[in-house]
Amino acid sequence: MPAVTVESPLTLPRVPVPDAATDTPRPVLGVTNAPSGLEGEGFPVRRAFSGVHMRHLDPFIMMDQMGEVDYAPGEPKGTPWHPHRGFETVTYLIDGQFDHQDSAGGGGKIGPGDTQWMTAGSGLLHIEAPPESLVMSGGLFHGLQLWVNLPAKDKMIQPRYQDIKGGNIKLLTTPDGGAVLRVIAGEVDGHHGPGMTHTPITFIHATVSPGAEVTLPWNPSYNALAYVLSGRGTVGTAHRPIKDGQLAVYGKGSSITLAAAAEQEVNKPDLEVVLLGGLPIGEPVAHYGPFVMNTQAELQQAFADFQAGRLGVVPADRI
Repeated sequence: MPAVTVESPLTLPRVPVPDAATDTPRPVLGVTNAPSGLEGEGFPVRRAFSGVHMRHLDPFIMMDQMGEVDYAPGEPKGTPWHPHRGFETVTYLIDGQFDHQDSAGGGGKIGPGDTQWMTAGSGLLHIEAPPESLVMSGGLFHGLQLWVNLPAKDKMIQPRYQDIKGGNIKLLTTPDGGAVLRVIAGEVDGHHGPGMTHTPITFIHATVSPGAEVTLPWNPSYNALAYVLSGRGTVGTAHRPIKDGQLAVYGKGSSITLAAAAEQEVNKPDLEVVLLGGLPIGEPVAHYGPFVMNTQAELQQAFADFQAGRLGVVPADRI
């Protein structure tokens, strides 16, 4: 970790510190711990949003940190074929490889630093699995899967697949070069990431060097979340402690602040953190299993459509 970086951050475009005269720093409302669980065929995850009220998450539904796990040969696992409707899945890989295929014709291989962005929309079936070579060899696997809700007007749109290679994400730094900011979607200070979103969001993976502080302008109409993948540090101008496996929820304002502790563990040399923000949709959410709709009736229809085969079929070459 991390998968995409540069030798000298000072060669990157710099995001200036917001003007203190007009800026309103966002306070930290709370820090929560992500419990551990198992997903798919049994790979370990941390449930980043567990225990956080939906009003702080909207438009995000769920985020799992997958791994970090060092598999022995024969151990790597994925997910079986399963359906989705009504939202987007975003899989960001830091270590390892995943093959994706869906019943709408989307798919591909993602490796370290890559992102696959699948708009389930009206519905499809898909599978995510490690390639056979990784199953045979074993190795390090680490990534994230984020679920982004769709507003009612977009829930039944045509499915779409985006293959975002790590080399295409926007790299930025802070004025002193103390952090590398990987903008996967959305924008920071006019710099845009490559991800195309139906719901306006910002998605950043930041690496913050020991002792460095980051203050970023943040859209006042968005919410703001920081999830620590690795390392220790603080969040907010009150310097609230945070460490790996914890999520910070920010309140209202026009900037967010975080900092890396001056001393880190040997095997976790930097603060690795995912920064998320999005424009709240403000609609009712009916979520059960692989479907995210607005009403219970729509959920029941999604299950009925799946059982009737109307969300697609597994391609013949993958049965």
